[in-house]
Amino acid sequence: MRHHPCDRRRMPPTTDTCSALPQRQYPERMADTVYSAEARALAASLLPRVSETVREAAGLAKPFFREGGQTRARVWSKAGGSPVTEADVAVDTFLKVRLEEIEPRAAWLSEETTDDPVRIDSEWVWIVDPIDGTRAFLSGHPDWSIAVALLARGEPVLGIVYGPTLGAFYEATAGGGASLNGTPISASAVTGLDGIRVTGPKPLQERLLRGAARLGSRPELTRIERIPSLALRVARIAEGAIDLGLISGDSRDWDLAGADLILREAGGMVCDLDGEPARYNRPEPRHGELIAAPKALCEPTLAALKAAG
Repeated sequence: MRHHPCDRRRMPPTTDTCSALPQRQYPERMADTVYSAEARALAASLLPRVSETVREAAGLAKPFFREGGQTRARVWSKAGGSPVTEADVAVDTFLKVRLEEIEPRAAWLSEETTDDPVRIDSEWVWIVDPIDGTRAFLSGHPDWSIAVALLARGEPVLGIVYGPTLGAFYEATAGGGASLNGTPISASAVTGLDGIRVTGPKPLQERLLRGAARLGSRPELTRIERIPSLALRVARIAEGAIDLGLISGDSRDWDLAGADLILREAGGMVCDLDGEPARYNRPEPRHGELIAAPKALCEPTLAALKAAG
């Protein structure tokens, strides 16, 4: 199995000026306060079949992937210039058929399918990114993934992020914990900014440092190379390989929903710069700037970003 290059060490708790600020009280596990017993039970019962389906879908994409080289798949551009390949379409089509068989009550939202507004009023919604990190897939970079989530009343209750080339299969259900290749995972225990491993756009990292300095702290950061798949980026925070992910505006539900649940179940959260958890299945499935972090690291991060102005 290939291992991704991130350092998997768990960093010890640290303190700095930001972490000394009053702390927001987050639930021990967000799923415990949000999800109904029906949603939890359904997610747990569906997980084995959905996991098998995602692995099968990966088998459709892998023949088109050439590590270190250009894809064998046909490529074209969508409106706006984003690339799409025949592998994206094949995986999307396969998942739509199979997931609708597994839970036919659920509506559908996918990067590669025309949006159907019926989803807005649906209690259950599948959210899928058939290949998250298409540019990585195109160029032979291993950090691409298949991301799947099932929403119940707008909240993810089942989440899968699978990096086929890496052999990394992350999964979670609401209230059931998160795992990587069957082994339980948890986000890191850091509480302050000094020494954290951070990934995300350089301008956001610089804002973080500028804000921390205004609060009287000059943290040292370990900067992790950008991870092309946003879903994988968040999943690696869930396993404790990275402490903080900074996410620029314009991410979409399909990039985040499955990975968000995995992080929630591992003791972290994805939230906006006001500290509000990411919301899904809105009419426009687009997000502003976000952070992904262990819950104890959210407050100092948000304080620093706010202080930067």
